[in-house]
Amino acid sequence: MPKILPDNWKQRIRNWFLDLDARLDSTLFSSAVGIRELWERFSTYMDRFYVGGWKRWVFIEPLSEAASIGLLGLVALLALAQPAFRETSDEDWLKKSDLAVTFLDRYGNPIGSRGIKHNDAIPLEDFPDNLIKATLATEDRRFYDHFGIDVAGTLRALVTNAQAGGVRQGGSSISQQLAKNLFLSNERTLERKINEAFLAIWLETRLTKNEILKLYLDRAYMGGGTFGADGAAHFYFNKSVRDVNLAEAAMLAGLFKAPTKYAPHINLPAARARANQVLDNLVDAGFMTEGQVFGARRNPASVVDRRDENSPNYYLDWAFDEVRKIVDTFPKSYTERVFVVRTAIDMNVQRAAESAIENQLRQFGRDYHATQAATVVSDLDGGVRAMVGGRDYGSSQFNRAVDAYRQPGSSFKPYVYTTALLNGFKPTSIVVDGPVCLGNWCPQNYGHSYSGSVTLTQAITRSINVVPVKLSIAIGGNPKNQWDSAKKGRAKIVEVARRFGLTAPLLDTPSLPIGSTEVTVVEHAVAYVTFPNKGMAVKPHAVLEIRTGAGDLVWRWDRDGPQPRRAIPANIASDMAGMMSHVVTEGTARRARLDGIPAAGKTGTTNAYRDAWFVGYTGNFACAVWYGNDDYSPTNRMTGGSLPAQTWHDIMVAAHQGVEVKELAGVGMGEKLPATPGERAAGAESAEMKAAPPPVLTRRGAEILVRVEKMLDETSRALDSAPAPATGRKVSTGTVGLTDSMAAAEPGSAPAAAAQKN
Repeated sequence: MPKILPDNWKQRIRNWFLDLDARLDSTLFSSAVGIRELWERFSTYMDRFYVGGWKRWVFIEPLSEAASIGLLGLVALLALAQPAFRETSDEDWLKKSDLAVTFLDRYGNPIGSRGIKHNDAIPLEDFPDNLIKATLATEDRRFYDHFGIDVAGTLRALVTNAQAGGVRQGGSSISQQLAKNLFLSNERTLERKINEAFLAIWLETRLTKNEILKLYLDRAYMGGGTFGADGAAHFYFNKSVRDVNLAEAAMLAGLFKAPTKYAPHINLPAARARANQVLDNLVDAGFMTEGQVFGARRNPASVVDRRDENSPNYYLDWAFDEVRKIVDTFPKSYTERVFVVRTAIDMNVQRAAESAIENQLRQFGRDYHATQAATVVSDLDGGVRAMVGGRDYGSSQFNRAVDAYRQPGSSFKPYVYTTALLNGFKPTSIVVDGPVCLGNWCPQNYGHSYSGSVTLTQAITRSINVVPVKLSIAIGGNPKNQWDSAKKGRAKIVEVARRFGLTAPLLDTPSLPIGSTEVTVVEHAVAYVTFPNKGMAVKPHAVLEIRTGAGDLVWRWDRDGPQPRRAIPANIASDMAGMMSHVVTEGTARRARLDGIPAAGKTGTTNAYRDAWFVGYTGNFACAVWYGNDDYSPTNRMTGGSLPAQTWHDIMVAAHQGVEVKELAGVGMGEKLPATPGERAAGAESAEMKAAPPPVLTRRGAEILVRVEKMLDETSRALDSAPAPATGRKVSTGTVGLTDSMAAAEPGSAPAAAAQKN
C-alpha cells in the first residue's frame, strides 16, 4: 500500500505554524509602531492648540462640560420625544377626525349631539380680521415669530402665576394647543405637556403658520358642544363666522382657554367680562387702539337664548364614550365617522329625575349640609333610562354617577346576604346579633345596641351591621379561626359581587361586608337589576343602535352587545327580593313605598354620614340614588331613608306612568296604600310621608324634657316607697329614653368610626 503522507509531514506542519506566528508578530509590531508614530504626530499637531492658565478654565473647560451635558440632554430629549413621535405614526393624521354623533332618545326624538363635525369650507382669508387679531392677542401674540414654543411667553406666564399664587396665564402657544387637540387628551400631567411641546415643533416643520392657525380655528372646542369658530358663531349668534362683529369676535376669542367657564349661553356676564379682557389684549398688543374697541365695550355681544334647550348632558357624555368604544371595535378599514345613535333614555324619566334631585336639594340640602346628588334609572335589560351626574352640568361636568367612587354603606349588604343564601342559609335562618371582633376591629350597630337572635330577613330589614360580618365568618367555613374564615368569606362575597357586574376594586378589608369599599352609582344600580331579573345579570348601556348618517344600521345592542348572564339561581333572587321588600314596607326605606307597585331595595349610610344611598327596584326598573358632598365632608345626619328614599319614590312614580306594572318575583304584586290613617296597618307609616329637615332639639324642648325626667324620677321614688297594693301585683318601674325622631332613621347603617374606617 503506497504511503499517503510523507515521512516529514510533522516537521512541515510545525514549520507552517512557526511561519504564521512570525508573520502575526511582525504585523502586530509594525501596527503598534505605526499607531504610536501617528499618535505622536497627532499630539505634536494638537499641542499648537493647547490652552493653559486662566484661558483654559474660563473658556475650554466650560465649553467641554457644556458639550458633554448637551450630548446627554439630546439623548434625554430623544427618549422623551418617543411617545410624541408614536402619536404621529398614522400617516393620515391630518384627515383623521373625531366622531360626530347625533343622539336620539329611545323613541327616535333628537336629544343632542357630541363630537366634532369639521367645517373646513371657510378659508382663512374669509375669517374676520377682528377675530384673527383677537385670537392672536389673547392666545399667542408671537405666533408668527416662534418655532412652535413661545419661550418668552412661557417664562412670563410662569413668573405671573408664581406671583399670583395660582394659574393666571397660560404659556401654551397656538401650535401647542393644536397639538393637544389633534393628538392628546386634556389631562393635566407633565407627560402630556412634554408630548405637547414636541408635537408643536413637529407640526411647525410640516405645516405653515397659516395652516396651523386655520386648523386651530376650525377644531378648537368652543363650549356648548360646538367645535370651531364657525360652529360656535352659529350656536351662540345664529350667524356665520364671516359675519361676526368685533364684540362677537372678542367673545369667541375668549372661549378658547375656558369654553365651559365662559360659555355665554350658561354665564353671559362672565362671557362679557372675558370679552372685555380680550379687547384689553387687543389694545395692549398694539393691534387696535382704544378708540377702535370703544364701540365693542359699550355694545357687548348678545347671544341666542338657549336656556330651554335642556339636553341630558351627563347622559350624552357617557353615551358618547360608549359609542367611541364600540366604534373602536369596528374593522380598521371602516372609515365612517358620522353616526346617528338611538339610546335607551326616556326623557320623561330623565326630567323627573332631574326635578326630583333639584327639588330635594333646594328644599332640604342646606338643612342636611348636602350639595350634590346622582341617580341612575335602568330597565331590566341594563338600558339606562335616566342619569343625573350632578346638580348642575354648567358648573361641573364631572359625572358623579359614572366617575365618582363612593362607599355604598349598607346598600352593599344584599351582596353579602346573597352569598349567604348561596352557601346554605335561608331567609329564616337565625343569627345572633351580638359582639364580634376581627383583630382590633369590632363593628357596632346604629345605637350601639344588640338585638340577640334575629332572622336574616329581620337583620336586613333593620340594617344590622354585626350580622353581615358574622355571615362573612360563617360562609368562610372555618369557625375556629375567625380571621382566616372571614377572609375566605369576603373573597366569596367579592366573587358574587363581580357576578352581579361590579367592576370597582372592592378592597378586601374586615369592614367590606358593611359597605366600606367603593362603587359607582351606575354599576350599583344595574347590579341590583339581577334581583328582579330572576338572577340574570346585565351590563349597563346607553346605546341601543348605531346608524350611519345615511341611515344604514351598523350596530345593535340586542344583536351585537353582551348577552345577559346567569349570576345567581332564580330562587335565590326571589328570596332576596322577598327579604328586601321588608326594607321598604317596614324597615329603613318606608319613604320609598309605591302605591300599588311592588318594590324592594336597601338603604345605605356611611361613616360620619358622608354618603347616603337608596338602591331599589320593581318588576320594571331599578334605580340608585346617592347624596353627599364632593369634598367628602359629612352631611347633617342624612340617612339613606331620608332624601335618597324620597327621591327614589318620586322618580319611580314618574317612571311607572303609562307602564304595565310587572310582578316582582318573591314579592308578588303591590298593594294599594291605605287612604286614611284609620285604615293603615298597625305600626306602618304612610308612604306619602315627605322628607323633612333633620330634627333639632331646641332649648325650650330640652328644658321640658328635663322637667319630665325629674317628674318621672320623683314618681318612681314615690312608688318605690309606697306599700304594695292589696292585689299583690308588683308595680314595675321603667325608664324613658329619647329615640331618633326621624321617621326614616336607619338602624345599623351608620356604624361608629371604628366600624367603618380601616
